[in-house]
Amino acid sequence: MVLKVHNTLTRSLETFEPRHDKKVQMFVCGQTVQDNAHMGHAKTYVQFDIIVRWLRHEGYDVTYAQNITDVDDKIINKAKERGIDPLTLSKEQAQRFLEDLDALGVRKNVNIFPKTSEYIPQMIKQIQTLIEKGYAYVVDGDVYFDVEKFEDYTKLSRMPIDELKKHRIEPD
Repeated sequence: MVLKVHNTLTRSLETFEPRHDKKVQMFVCGQTVQDNAHMGHAKTYVQFDIIVRWLRHEGYDVTYAQNITDVDDKIINKAKERGIDPLTLSKEQAQRFLEDLDALGVRKNVNIFPKTSEYIPQMIKQIQTLIEKGYAYVVDGDVYFDVEKFEDYTKLSRMPIDELKKHRIEPD
């Protein structure tokens, strides 16, 4: 059996070919843990679990990572509403999320759940590098990526850069 995947860049169905023999690295964006997961979340994780199981059944060596965003404005705001510390909220909700994945039978197939809070120094370093190289800029203490500095920024969406700006922040 051959696995076909939709290539967003070419807009076509293509045969899956791993970059390194039978080794596959798979990253799936995980939960932002400000609240309980819902069926839409479950659907996503079950779908990717099926893919991982099939790849492993076919003899692929799959490393499957699914992040947990445990530091985020949504978490901070929800914690304020509840009158608790944001890290307390995210820890509780992350545990609940992992229990939900256990109930679905899909947690066991994920190799690693890296948390945002575990990589903050690396993120700061990367952001500083982007600012130093002119790919990002600071406005009122917030850092923004300068999309015009990355020629292929809208290559996948095929959206004109001017159209994209309408949906983002003010041009300054």
